[in-house]
Amino acid sequence: MFKPIPVAIGLRYLRAKRRNGFISFISLASVVGIALGVMILITTLSVMSGFQREIRDRLLQATAHATVMGAGEAMHDWPHATRIAMDDPRVAGAAPFIHVQAMLTGNADPQGALVTGILPGEEPKVSVIGDKMKTGTLDSLKPGEFHILLGQELAAWLRVGVGDSVVVTAGDFQGTPMGAMPKIKRFTVSGIFSVGHNDVDRNLALVHMGDLQRVLRMGEGVTGVRLKLHDMYQSWEVARDLALRLQGPYRISDWTSENANLYHSLKMEKTVMGILLSFIILMGAFSLVNSQVMLVTDKQADIAILRTLGLTPRGVMQVFMVQGVLIGVMGTVLGVIGGILLTINLEYILAAIEAVFKVTLLPPDVYYITGLPYELSGSEVVMIAAVALTMSFLATLYPAWRAARTQPAEALRYE
Repeated sequence: MFKPIPVAIGLRYLRAKRRNGFISFISLASVVGIALGVMILITTLSVMSGFQREIRDRLLQATAHATVMGAGEAMHDWPHATRIAMDDPRVAGAAPFIHVQAMLTGNADPQGALVTGILPGEEPKVSVIGDKMKTGTLDSLKPGEFHILLGQELAAWLRVGVGDSVVVTAGDFQGTPMGAMPKIKRFTVSGIFSVGHNDVDRNLALVHMGDLQRVLRMGEGVTGVRLKLHDMYQSWEVARDLALRLQGPYRISDWTSENANLYHSLKMEKTVMGILLSFIILMGAFSLVNSQVMLVTDKQADIAILRTLGLTPRGVMQVFMVQGVLIGVMGTVLGVIGGILLTINLEYILAAIEAVFKVTLLPPDVYYITGLPYELSGSEVVMIAAVALTMSFLATLYPAWRAARTQPAEALRYE
């Protein structure tokens, strides 16, 4: 009894039984359409976010959050840089490294790879490759023994295993009495690792930093220092601050710039998918327009009586806007609840489908995962709900405006 008159009438119309059952069906279809659109959009974006997180985490298992490198020359003061980095509370670990593009030759065709020189005792501070060993250990990389660790895919392409020899041909040339010759060294495979990311397992090889310094004749210099941070999203700021404190010509990079193409493509794919799936909500909104237009036509006599009793055109417009908005709210709420429940239980649903139809929807040898990853973001859920409510509100404007233009005399002429 304390509600404004347009709201009270709108709620009464919403609860009242329609004389035309088809209008009720269209209204129900509007609720279902909006709910399905919201539910599918929440689930799809959550799964895509989960795959992005899985790709990012697996890639960062073998790479650093940020790096500080010498500008055009080797970094010789890396112990000092490491100490300064560890004094920063944002840094969880720091370790030196050497990178060189090389050609590896085993028992098959030569394969290009990124050969990285590391210190086995320091490497666990910045990566988890030591925990991803299939055979051998990280400690097998001892200075002077010229051992090498290969990614699982790279070892398969070279057709080598533990104990086999691999010839590493570095891209840098050295002067000899016979002219410029590439730097060549034979290494013995002492282990194979797999981080579950094809780019890493296919293109990465690890050797002891001292061995690679001898092959490349770098002395005590390194390519740079790798950093692992407590918050990966501060990578650029931390690397920049470290380079400024070192007061020298240094280059900095972070995981977002090193993998910019990958993350931009994933972000673009997610954005496009979100826009396309939003059309499902839009279809529900169009159904809402249809149901409201039909309702306005069905309620012409009621509108005329309300106008003669003193209800203003604005009040008439509010009556039908209340109905449309409430239909949108019901569809959005049902969609949010359904989307959250579907996302949380999607892995069990897929397992049931696989068991019933005897199929494998996510082969582990293709996706390198044993379950369906998802990341349910509260901000994305709120954004999707806001989009659905906005569409529902806009869908009510034209029918409500049309109802407000109803002339009482014309509406009651044939009653």
